[in-house]
Amino acid sequence: MSEPTQKYSISMPRDIAEAARARSGPSGLSAYVTAAVARQIERDNLAELIAVAEAEHGPITEEEVDATRAAFRRAHEELSDTSPGQKDVA
Repeated sequence: MSEPTQKYSISMPRDIAEAARARSGPSGLSAYVTAAVARQIERDNLAELIAVAEAEHGPITEEEVDATRAAFRRAHEELSDTSPGQKDVA
């Protein structure tokens, strides 16, 4: 069961509201805005986590960012190579 909802009144520029309504599809504007706000909360939480980590361990270097991106890329490629229906050849 999902969380109970409550009705809110918000203000936003007309062009943004119209673009959101046009993209919201069958789920509607409320679901579209809810998803956007949820994504922003996730980003805010991540930014706070990064700030705490950097305060404790120092700033993240470009080399660390590049190494992490490369690791994610390799992991993604490995998962793609072993997706269901493909033979695992050793």
